[in-house]
Amino acid sequence: MADNVRLEISMSNLRILPAVSPFLSMKLVIGVGGASGSIYAAALLRTLQRIGEHTVDVVFSENALTNWQLENPAYPVDSIPFRRYGNRDFSAGFASGSARYDGMIVCPCSAGLLGRIANGVSDDLMTRAADVMLKERRKLVLVFRETPLSLIHIENMKRVTRAGAIVCPAIPSFYSHPPDLEALASTVTDRALELCGVHTDSFRWGS
Repeated sequence: MADNVRLEISMSNLRILPAVSPFLSMKLVIGVGGASGSIYAAALLRTLQRIGEHTVDVVFSENALTNWQLENPAYPVDSIPFRRYGNRDFSAGFASGSARYDGMIVCPCSAGLLGRIANGVSDDLMTRAADVMLKERRKLVLVFRETPLSLIHIENMKRVTRAGAIVCPAIPSFYSHPPDLEALASTVTDRALELCGVHTDSFRWGS
């Protein structure tokens, strides 16, 4: 290039581009199963509300509604700030792969629900949504809440894992010194969200 060639940039030609987040908005389904442990679902939903950048739809099983009232009296179901569907409402978009939801978290996931998902029994909206995630090769995270484990549970975990789901047992961690029950529950639900591709500001080992 000749020495007399100059690159002239005028301020009028400069553009300041907005910062682009590496974490894109997602479409998520949260299934609340009937196992004890709805405190995990409450913590998960509060985290998603705080993040605020994702489309979130929620479906409860019948037993989940009962447990929610017992375990979360200060957080009424009607105050959940996301669209909620009945477990027989197959008009929900996530009942079909064509709606292109990015992932689903079942929290908590009972042993019976795990068994139905593992064996392709899509007899309600929640199991149908899980089946959709598996067939579309989308993220499906099951926050399993049962103890002790029978061989049937272990075989069903193996089966869903081979089908593409991730089993994330509701086992909290303690190294972050969580100050209360919700923070303790969040050590599980933040992990489930991260497994589904949602970034959280949770404690990182070594940080």
